[in-house]
Amino acid sequence: MTVIFSVVLYVHMIIWFIVPRNYDPALHPFEVPREYTRALNATKLDRVFAKPFVASLDGHRDGVNCMAKHPNSLSTVLSGACDGEVRIWNLMKRECTRTLLAHEGFVRGMCTRFCGTSFFTVGDDKTVKHWKMEAPAYGEAEEPLNTILGKTVYTGIDHHWKDPVFATCGHQVDIWDEQRTSPLCSLTWGVDSISSVKFNPIEMYLLGSCASDRNIVLYDMRQSTALKKVILDMRTNTLCWNPMEAFIFTAANEDFNLYTFDMRYLDKPVVVHMDHVSAVLDVDYSPTGKEFVSASFDKSIRIFPVDKGHSREVYHTKRMQHVITVKWTSDNKYILCGSDEMNIRLWKANASEKLGVVSKFKLYFKK
Repeated sequence: MTVIFSVVLYVHMIIWFIVPRNYDPALHPFEVPREYTRALNATKLDRVFAKPFVASLDGHRDGVNCMAKHPNSLSTVLSGACDGEVRIWNLMKRECTRTLLAHEGFVRGMCTRFCGTSFFTVGDDKTVKHWKMEAPAYGEAEEPLNTILGKTVYTGIDHHWKDPVFATCGHQVDIWDEQRTSPLCSLTWGVDSISSVKFNPIEMYLLGSCASDRNIVLYDMRQSTALKKVILDMRTNTLCWNPMEAFIFTAANEDFNLYTFDMRYLDKPVVVHMDHVSAVLDVDYSPTGKEFVSASFDKSIRIFPVDKGHSREVYHTKRMQHVITVKWTSDNKYILCGSDEMNIRLWKANASEKLGVVSKFKLYFKK
């Protein structure tokens, strides 16, 4: 009897849980509005419970003026401050692993070598310095591998993506070989100072630069000449190449906007990205090339889709001041920004993404 009762109970449970459904649309006239309401509520809940801020990296004693990503290590990032100090950070431990006094005055720019074994810095003391990525051994002095003394202040630097060549900018764009103390060639078009220079990650012999006379100039390193120039209404602070489309770059401008150009057709921008309410100081693309993040004098950073004129996210905190530099990590998950109140902040690229529980206890057992 017990077995028969169990079988009957099991059959009743199956019948109870298997509910037939009639898919006739005439019987469900409000299905589309109902599903839309559910999707809208889910989106609102994601926005309500989103916590994009992850951590703050404290330690600098002056404003953070520039940053650089390690090409081979996701957990390593470099930062340069206005007091000439350079720090190397471990993002997993959220702590500084190395500190060095690189320059007298501002650290104007920094970049890592393509293999990640060393990095370069430029500063207000008119020098270009080449540093080892690893800390010196016990008893060794903290000295650069090489120092180049220039005639004018260098305001920016970028390294070639495959060759031992780097470019600096200031009064002009200079192309350097790592083994020489004089430039291979100098590129000019105009007389005003140049604030930023960037190598194209795909067409690696192309460079883009921004000058204080409102020009964006493109160069070809193989011909040692300037290719094209576009003049905007106000000064462009920096530009960034799309890592997936060789001809596309985005410029951060003083008129509160960002302009995405196709370098083959410089007559007008492809998209004008608005929403900032003050000058845009820095821009960096995501590894997928579908989005980019911008830093502004209005104390916020914004995430823009490449083909949209308005941002999908805006990040800011009460203590965050003018954001000077911003980087998108190579795993497409995080965003780093440095501001002039001496902090580097780590944000999630997707505000509502769940990261799980992160604690020192958990990190200890992961090692």
